[in-house]
Formats: sequence, C-alpha cells, structure tokens
Amino acid sequence: MTHALSSSLSRRFRALARDTSVSCVAVVLAAGFTAFAQQPDYVIGPKDVLSITVWDQPDLTNKFTVETDGSFTFPLIGRIKAGGLTLRQFEADLKKRLVDGGFFRDPQVSVAVDQYASQRVFVVGEVRSPGPITLTGDMKLIEVLSRAGSALPTASGEAVIVHAPAGKTATTATLPDEADDGDIVRVNLKELQEGGKANNVALRDGDTIFVPRAETIYVFGQVRAPGAYALQTKDTTVLQALALAGGVTDRGATNRIRITRVVNGKTTEIKVKKLTDLVQPGDTIVVPEKWI
Repeated sequence: MTHALSSSLSRRFRALARDTSVSCVAVVLAAGFTAFAQQPDYVIGPKDVLSITVWDQPDLTNKFTVETDGSFTFPLIGRIKAGGLTLRQFEADLKKRLVDGGFFRDPQVSVAVDQYASQRVFVVGEVRSPGPITLTGDMKLIEVLSRAGSALPTASGEAVIVHAPAGKTATTATLPDEADDGDIVRVNLKELQEGGKANNVALRDGDTIFVPRAETIYVFGQVRAPGAYALQTKDTTVLQALALAGGVTDRGATNRIRITRVVNGKTTEIKVKKLTDLVQPGDTIVVPEKWI
C-alpha cells in the first residue's frame, strides 16, 4: 500500500472524526493505519529510523534514529529504549511514558519503521551480487535472492540456509560446514522458482544463504558443443547431459555411449544401457562415431 494512499485514508478518517459521532474510533484507526501496514512483530535495532507520530502534536511527530545502545532522545521524555522491542511493544511503552509523565491523558501514538538498517542476512556463493542484505519486515528467501541479483549459471540447484542461533545475530557469514545440522535448511531452487511456497523460507537476522557452485560433468565426442557443464540437479540423466552439449550429431552412435567415472580413486569405464541412466559429478560422457 503506497504512502499516498495511506495519507489519503488518514485524511478521510480525520474528516469523519469531525463530522460524525464515531470520532473516537476514526482517530484511533487513523493513528494506527500506517504502523499496522508493517510487520507489528518487527524487532527494533540499532540504526533503524523510526517514524513516530503523536496525533495533533506536531512538535512530537518526527523521525528518530536508534543509536548503537538501542536508545534515542525523545522530546519531553529524554532517553528512551527501543532496541529489542517490537514496534507494538515500543509504541505501548512510549504512550505509557507520555501518560505517566503527566504530559497527556490519552495520546494517540503511531510508530513505524522509516528505514530498516539493524537486521541483515548474508548471501554468499554463486550469485551476481554476494554480500549483506538488509532485512525489511518479514522478507523471505526469494526476495533476498532477487536482491542479490539471482543465481549464476554456475550455481547448483539448491540454496543452503544457515539459521543464526535463536537470540543471537551474526556479523559475518556462517558457512554450512561451520553450523549444526539443526540450523541448516536446504531449498530446491527450481521448485522455488516454480512457486513452491514451502521452499520460500522465512529469514531472520544473521542468517546466511549459501548458493554452492554446481559440480561439473564433461561431454565429448560426437556432440554439437563438447565441453564442461554444470550439474545443477542430482537426478540428471545421460539424455539431459547430451542436451546440455547441444545434442548428438548425425554421426554420433547413441547405442555405444560410454561414461568414464572415478570410483574409490580408480578410473572405470561404464557402458550406457539407457539414455535415462543417471550421471554423477565428475563423469565424462563420450559419444563415439558411428561405424561405417
């Protein structure tokens, strides 16, 4: 919902308050409209910029930057702690202080985040723009990957999410081999791109999203584009591998395709029985020429 629409509805509520008997309800709705459009459970942190509105009190309505210790100076009250509180908790605390201090009997207070800055996640690996991404509200995986410029062609078919321990935040990226298994979630990127909601994981402050590089297979012989190709899914078949290389030429013998594979440190040669046979990382697929 846009700021313009929010302002328009707020003006309508105030007009309704002046002209009808439902003034109290209208004023309360107008006060909370902008804040409730955001995530009420967002936890405020250092460097966040809060937009605080005390209705009919323009001297108290302003934007305030939360300092490193989680507090800032508010008119009449002085230093007030916001860090670690949700938007609703801080809103209630600010209202209580204004009442307890004898400044107002029933102030209508609205608190929203004008700029998010305190919470972030890290995106590393095969993406176009790796690095920290600032969390805004209840961001999920697909939005974070979009902000990182999406996955590269060399990326594997999954993303590995390392959740930060509950109650803690991370200042540097944590890779999968540095985390406990219970903190790791693996997401199929193809299913995510196809709209799989279960794969669109919710993220929290300090999480790391790691997009690993795909392992490689090699396709040589009678194919249109021989070379090395990224193995983006674990269930890739010989036929799909040949498609990556542009398909078999007219001179290729599809009934004599062989795979060179390293097993336990030893190189072995495997005859392809069906084009639906699965390939493995590091395989070399060779399509020989037809016998004349």
